[in-house]
Amino acid sequence: MNINLAPMIDHTILKPNITDEQIHRLCAEAKEYGFAAVCINPCYVSLAASLLKDTGVKVCTVIGFPLGANTTTAKIFEAQEAILAGANELDYVLNISDVMNNRLDLVQREMERFAQLRASSTNPIVVKVILETCYLTDEQVIKVCQLAKEAGLDFVKTSTGFGTGGATPKHVQLMRETIGPTMGVKAAGGIRSYEDALAMVKAGANRIGTSSGVAIVTEQPF
Repeated sequence: MNINLAPMIDHTILKPNITDEQIHRLCAEAKEYGFAAVCINPCYVSLAASLLKDTGVKVCTVIGFPLGANTTTAKIFEAQEAILAGANELDYVLNISDVMNNRLDLVQREMERFAQLRASSTNPIVVKVILETCYLTDEQVIKVCQLAKEAGLDFVKTSTGFGTGGATPKHVQLMRETIGPTMGVKAAGGIRSYEDALAMVKAGANRIGTSSGVAIVTEQPF
């Protein structure tokens, strides 16, 4: 199985100590290699949007990141600001405590708020919900994926990369089996090689979040 992974990659840099120069480099690499998007912290959305204007590379940012413990109102406000600054895609962290405490009505309500935000946007917006699967049981992963599908979100995403574990083929496969073929699955966290990325795609991912995008595509056999 040899596929072109570049169009599936969200070229990512989410550390707290980022410079403008690194954002310029990230965006230049995304253009050069034809990545799907850059994924950056909200404070860099405006710069990335200006650098990627008319390129086809999307600007993805994170919301409620990395803990997901913000209130829904705060997350929605953050998302609105990001859209105004030029974000095309929003990766938001659900409230993991709500899942752990079985407050799934609150999880569902937050998902619906993001779906409403997307629907009200004048520009096309993609919404991905980050589950942080390392903290969840398989049953919780299944339930959250079902709620995301019911809410009409675009993607379910495995991880922030800041938890106790990242993406695994097992979780990706479980997520894909739960949501079916119409939604997206984004695998993120700990994906550093072509073999890592390919394993996630084989398991059912159609988007890869990684800070190693260049290494992945340059070592890919053709």
